[in-house]
Amino acid sequence: MDKYSLIEGRSDSSDKADAEENSKTTVPSTAMDSHEAGRMVLPFEPLSLVFRDVQYYVDTPAAMKDLGFTQNRLQLLSDITGALRPGVLTALMGVSGAGKTTLLDVLAGRKTSGYVEGEIKVGGYPKVQETFARVSGYCEQTDIHSPQITIEESVIFSAWLRLHPQIDSKTKYEFVREVLETIELDGIKDMLVGMPGVSGLSTEQRKRLTIAVELVANPSIIFMDEPTTGLDARSAAIVMRAVKNIAETGRTIVCTIHQPNIDIFEAFDELILLKTGGRMIYWGSLGQNSCKMIGYFEDISGVPKIQDNYNPATWMLEVTSTSSEAEISIDFAEVYRNSALYQNNEELVKKLTFPPAGSKDLHFPSQFSQNGWGQFKTCFWKQYWSYWRSPSYNLMRSLHMLFASIVFGLLFWDKGTKLDDQQSVFSIFGAMFTAVIFCGISSSSSVLPYVTTERSVLYRERFSGMYASWAYALAQVAIEIPYLLALAIVFTVITYPMIGYYWSAHKVFWYFYSMFCTLLYFTYLGMMIVSMTPNIPIAAILQSSFYTMFNLFAGFLMPKAQIPKWWIWFYYLIPTSWTLNGMLTSQYGDIDTEITVFGDKKTVAAFLRDYFGFHHNELPIVGVVLIAYPLVFASLFAFFIEKLNFQRR
Repeated sequence: MDKYSLIEGRSDSSDKADAEENSKTTVPSTAMDSHEAGRMVLPFEPLSLVFRDVQYYVDTPAAMKDLGFTQNRLQLLSDITGALRPGVLTALMGVSGAGKTTLLDVLAGRKTSGYVEGEIKVGGYPKVQETFARVSGYCEQTDIHSPQITIEESVIFSAWLRLHPQIDSKTKYEFVREVLETIELDGIKDMLVGMPGVSGLSTEQRKRLTIAVELVANPSIIFMDEPTTGLDARSAAIVMRAVKNIAETGRTIVCTIHQPNIDIFEAFDELILLKTGGRMIYWGSLGQNSCKMIGYFEDISGVPKIQDNYNPATWMLEVTSTSSEAEISIDFAEVYRNSALYQNNEELVKKLTFPPAGSKDLHFPSQFSQNGWGQFKTCFWKQYWSYWRSPSYNLMRSLHMLFASIVFGLLFWDKGTKLDDQQSVFSIFGAMFTAVIFCGISSSSSVLPYVTTERSVLYRERFSGMYASWAYALAQVAIEIPYLLALAIVFTVITYPMIGYYWSAHKVFWYFYSMFCTLLYFTYLGMMIVSMTPNIPIAAILQSSFYTMFNLFAGFLMPKAQIPKWWIWFYYLIPTSWTLNGMLTSQYGDIDTEITVFGDKKTVAAFLRDYFGFHHNELPIVGVVLIAYPLVFASLFAFFIEKLNFQRR
């Protein structure tokens, strides 16, 4: 339990305050005890999801308008009515383009674009997305997880952020263990997740981890987007066995399925079938060996009978295809609308539209299960282990800094105090400039792929209501500090004595401080650029433009006094100019040793003032500005992470 100590334990006062606050919510109470709910440690409230006359539109693409399509909106779902009930495992099927995932996303509230119309109720009450996210889980098809943490840590992370704060740590651990057993992951719980197709878990194991991460939130309703896609028969059977185990706990589960085999298809209790154009053509029980579904379609005139030992799912998709409809001149959506099954379903929907007697609407005192400190602490815990297990990121940049520091030290060996003329000052300034640009660009570039991977995980976790964006951003920013601090120390310890700078406590500190702030703002710049751009190639292009400005206006290639007046504002805006100011001025801004400057005698301090515009008495201002840049870039990173979403659905 040692490695979980960071997210364990809370003060008595905070527990008491949470108990008083959360006593107002109805969520911990339940209509069924843990034994009735499939023997789960934690109780939950079984909830139905009812949807009536759901429509979904998107703006018509410009390409379609160019082809003569005159309508401003394109309808993807049309008059969809149905219900998902506790303990019932429902399959959502249809041919490609029928709108399966679209309907799933609409019901789950995951659509970030388009227009939704119709009525959706949870437990008989109108759905409120902020509340609904706390009682539902969504298993994505892509299985996105942080690669450098274990299966158990992934599940614990979800549990600590999503379970009710009144639940004690011991109960949470018991529930995590039970979820791992239910999903059959307990035997490999210490395996690292790894990168898809590269290392770590297999595709089937990732699917089950995705389910476990959602199940540990103790949801009443679970959405699954094609949980068996890309799996062989054995792997698909393992995943479906886990799904069936969850359904037996009394939860409401709906899965989109593409073309399942017989065993997988008949594991479902009910079927919602859509046709091209997003119209419903069947919603009802499958029956034993799919007899009810088969009987419904075989009773329709012109539909061929199913052959012996033929897959009912394949047969159903074949006979309801667009070509089959045209061949027998029938509209399956209209047939369904005029059927007795439709009338029975309408009665069921009407019944479930109203809340049960004695029930209460869902209410939570806050948007998130954990308070702000709890969110940050848990996010930091995950980042701690991710960074510790990322040698490709941290070890490589550490070796890079070590190698670069030794090279700089050897190249400018013992030149720090041997100043004779302006060229010797230029050489030292060049050493500082090269080190700042070289080490800074390395830090900024290396952080891009890491933060890009974690951002994809953020989108999933944030939508699930685990934490606020600022908690993730603050944890991501904070975890870099000890690593960058160590790199700055390595750089200072190696280069300072090798180059032979002046041995003075405040000069050593300023040298270290300037490099530390430089590594911070370059790294946070990389994070900020990732948060502003949809992918790494675009981020790299934008990053290169920053590098160009940081290079040109740093004050080395063109000193401040020689920069045209209409560009001088850029010099003050660029952080590298302040870094070099701090480094050079702290070392030589108070040195009164005379040197030869273009044939004249000047003190080193006077040369810095006249040629570079560096004043020793302005160092406090430089120090404040240097620490301001990391704060600004980190704040912009947090802002863009919250406001920009490049995962369009």
